[in-house]
Order: sequence, then C-alpha cells, then structure tokens
Amino acid sequence: MLSILSNATRTCDGVGRRELLQACGAGLLGMSLPKVLAAEDVKTPQAVRAKSVLFVFLYGGPSQLETFDMKPEAPSSIRGPFKPIASRTPGLQICEHLPRLAERSDKYAVVRTVNHPQNDHNGTHFIQTGHAIPPADRGSANVAATDKDWPAFGSVISYVDALSRGRSENPFPPYVYLPKRLGHFAGYDINGQYAGWLGKAWDPMATAIRKRDATDNPYFRDCTDDELNFRLSGLDPLPNVTLDRLNRRQSLLTQFDEQRRHLEQAPRVRDFGTRREQAMNLLTSGDVSQAFDLRREPNALRDSYGRNLFGQSLLMGRRLIEAGSRFVTVAWDMAVRGDDTTSWDSHRDLTRVMKDHLLPGLDQGLPALLDDMGNTGLLDETLVFVAGEMGRTPKFQNRGSQDGRDHWSHCFPCIFAGAGTRGGTLYGESDPHAAYPATDPVSPGDLAATIYTSLGIAPDLRIPNALGQPVPLVDSGRPLDAIFS
Repeated sequence: MLSILSNATRTCDGVGRRELLQACGAGLLGMSLPKVLAAEDVKTPQAVRAKSVLFVFLYGGPSQLETFDMKPEAPSSIRGPFKPIASRTPGLQICEHLPRLAERSDKYAVVRTVNHPQNDHNGTHFIQTGHAIPPADRGSANVAATDKDWPAFGSVISYVDALSRGRSENPFPPYVYLPKRLGHFAGYDINGQYAGWLGKAWDPMATAIRKRDATDNPYFRDCTDDELNFRLSGLDPLPNVTLDRLNRRQSLLTQFDEQRRHLEQAPRVRDFGTRREQAMNLLTSGDVSQAFDLRREPNALRDSYGRNLFGQSLLMGRRLIEAGSRFVTVAWDMAVRGDDTTSWDSHRDLTRVMKDHLLPGLDQGLPALLDDMGNTGLLDETLVFVAGEMGRTPKFQNRGSQDGRDHWSHCFPCIFAGAGTRGGTLYGESDPHAAYPATDPVSPGDLAATIYTSLGIAPDLRIPNALGQPVPLVDSGRPLDAIFS
C-alpha cells in the first residue's frame, strides 16, 4: 500500500512582501530594482514552454550501450549482448527490447552526451540539482543526504514560485516524489532529492509503499490493487475527530500564532507552520485525496502502463501533474539492499535482468505515459525528463552468468519529451565505443538550465544560500535550445 509520509512538508509556503523586499534590498536574491518594486514578481527569461516537469529517474545508471546509444560495429567486448533495431528517428538505433519506444522516437529527443566527473551513485546529486555534491559526512554508505546539499530542482522551483506569487492558491503539493523517497526501499536516504540548505520547508512530499518482505521487488512483478492504493493514511484523522473539530483546532492554533509572531522568523517555526498547513490541506481537500486515488483510472489504461510499481507510479505521476504539482519525480529505485540486480545498477547478471525486467518495464510504462499525456494534451505543457545518474562502462564484463558493466559517468544518454520538444531529435554524438562525447558534450548544468528555462525561470536567478549569500541557480550551463521547436 502506498501512503503519504506523515512528516511531509508543504512547499508552497508564501514569502511576504516585506520579507521579500528586505531580502532584495540586501541583495540576497540578486534581483533588479523593477523586481524589487514588483515585490513578488520573478521575471521570466522567455516565453514559458512548460507548466510542470515529470522526471523519470532510472536510478543506478542505465547502460547507454543497451538502450539509446548502441554500437553494433564495435567489438563484442564493447557492444554487449543485444541487437539494435531501427527507430523513427534517422540515425537512432535502439535496443531490440525497446520496440515500443522505437516506434515512438518521433515523440522525444535523445541527448547522448551527458557527462560529469562523479563516477559513482553520488551522481544522484548532479542529476537532481545540476551541481556537484559538496563535502559532508554521508554515513557508512557515503550516499546520505545532508543539509549542506544543493536543493533539488523541485525544491528550487517551489521556492521561486512562492517568491513570485506568495501563497499558492492551489493547496496541492508542488514537489512530489514517487513511489518512495530515493533509497528508502533499501534502507538508504540518498542525496539530491531534498531541499538541502534551502530548508526542510521545501522538501518534497513523498509516498511510501510497504514491500511484502525484505527480498520483495515490486518493480519486477504485478502488484495488487491493495498495494497500489495511494491513500493518505499517514494523515488519517483520529477517531471521532470531524472536519468541524479540525477547523476549530486550526482557529485556536491561529490565535496562538498571533501571540507568537516574534518567533516567525525562526526556521524551525516556519517549517512547523508549513507542515501543519500541509496536513490541514491534505485532510480537508477533496481534490487532493481524489488525485491520489489511482482506482479512478480505467482498468484498461492502468493495464497499458503495466501493473508493476514503475508503471503505476508513472500513471500516478501524470495524475499529480494534472492536479497541479509543478515537479514530480518517479524513481525506479533499488528495491533490495545490496542487490544491484533489482535496479539499473547492472554490475552483474545484466543480460538476464535487462532482458526479463528492466527493458520490458521501461518499454511498457514510458510509451504509455507519452501516449496518455499526448492524447489529453497534457504533454504539450509538461516537460518529461528521463535519465539515470550515470551510464555504464564501455567494456562488457563477461563474468559468466554474472556478466555486467560497472559505473561510467563520462558519457550517457537522457531523454526529453513534451513542452515543445522537437520529437525525433538527436543531440550530441559519442565516440565509437560510447565512452566519451565526440560532439556537443552536455553537463548537468546544461540539463538544469534546460529545465529551469522551460518553466520560465532564469538560470542566472540568484537565491540566498545557507549563509545568506546570493548564488545563481546554475553555475555554468546553457539550455539545450536545439532540441525545442
């Protein structure tokens, strides 16, 4: 069963005119005088392409050579076990186990030359923030999130939205993580997904699923309706507590707040206020509860996505975007601690796991999402971004039945669709072994600039960091304008 985590925070906490003017006057936001005078107006760099972003995160690092950058002319020690097939995009050959995506390549752009220097799973910070991971104590596994981290795209977008318009008129959470926070299935709390130094008030809402047991992998099997019932159980009211009583309690809390206004600038108090407001919205809003009810979708549509956790999470992501979320991450996560065969981290058993589970699951869920959003027009206003945190080594490690590829962050692909993306576009070319970019290298900063610009947010907009110093959203990077119409 999927349930909303009870300690989630509401990220639409407004920033008042006086607070914004003080921040701008001190130069913390790097805003111009017209912006200061407009108080809550964040200027857009160009016409807005997208209203929202759906990030499909293939955690672990999908192999470029078994997906969208196959090299059939390379030696067998490079090219791997699968054959390429033609797509609708000239020059793009796709893995034989992705036939549906090959048929729909005219609906998305493939960027083949993403690269960064973080050659391990801490690339999760790069791919979700656009920035290198800062030094910090990250626990025994060296992947834990900290308050020193750069805020995730969804956190920054929520924060900037609040500056531009004050309190949101829509109580729906703007940044949501599905189906569970990254790493939580396997007992990790992985960096890159949170608000970091921006503050917990801007952390994502998240859903949570209970596995059948410690070795269960709901990504590799069909799930029952009970398991796929997205309910707000973490926020269920106590017995005999009616909405009328909740409203009276809210009124009483408001009176107390009036007596404690001098505390409102304390970060912990502000965070508590946003948590309480989010809880009240979730408890009292029928629109929110309906959006999380996957059973409202037709059975045939649910079947088209696949009844596994990945497919149903994609469908839920579409519902949340439709309901008003600005940034939704759907993660195909590692399901079992220490078992890299349950995710895209294909060190071993690559041929079997990719053929039987990973590629078929992606080839069912992602085309269904593109078709579904395209049929309703939602794809026109939603940027869909598909990526892992890295790729895999060009050398195919033949370890008998444990064949595989290791970490490789020096060249790997990603996909963009929707919001004016030029379908059938190829951006960048790798070398003959898919090891390094041959043309048009793309950095995480470029990806960040592309995402922010699509939403009408200037990549050079400055926000105050933990020390109150103005820092740009993107240090270095330029939007990939060539992949858009």
